[in-house]
Amino acid sequence: MFRRSFVVASTLAVLAGAVHAQDLDALKADTRKNALPVLPKVVAMMQETVAEKGAIEAIPVCKEKAPLLLKEQSAKTGWDMRRVSLRTRNPERGTPDVWEARQLADFNIRAANGEKIETLEAGEIVTENGKQIYRYIRAVPVGDVCLKCHGAPDKIEASLKSQLAKSYPHDTAFGYEKGQIRGGLTVKRPL
Repeated sequence: MFRRSFVVASTLAVLAGAVHAQDLDALKADTRKNALPVLPKVVAMMQETVAEKGAIEAIPVCKEKAPLLLKEQSAKTGWDMRRVSLRTRNPERGTPDVWEARQLADFNIRAANGEKIETLEAGEIVTENGKQIYRYIRAVPVGDVCLKCHGAPDKIEASLKSQLAKSYPHDTAFGYEKGQIRGGLTVKRPL
């Protein structure tokens, strides 16, 4: 009798794990579908502004317009969305919490081991303040347009450096190379 109960309990645990994994996959796919479209919009705004007006004029786009796009998408979905980085430009908005910092550090290790940055993502169900939420983060790679303001300090124009210092007095978000991880788009989704 004990053996049969153990086998039944083990089978149910395996089935519950499979269902849970399917639920997590579905959550990840739905979160990806509804959150990631913001990223190309941000990149397009930055590219357009830099091309038409120069990098200095792109600072307000990154500082004010990109967060507005995230806020609009958050309002549509009911999810908390933001951009974070281990090297923040705007500490008030972009400093990762412990979960996000752990994921970003893991992304850096995975990228160093050959994984493509565009595929780096993580999601899991966690409990915060007694409620279950789904946490999701996707790596954001450094592209050409990013290097104007986030590249090697000696390659950033003096007038741009000056404006960045005025706009972001506690800036540590420079010294990147194309293809590195700039940070992540992170989502907290209530369940």
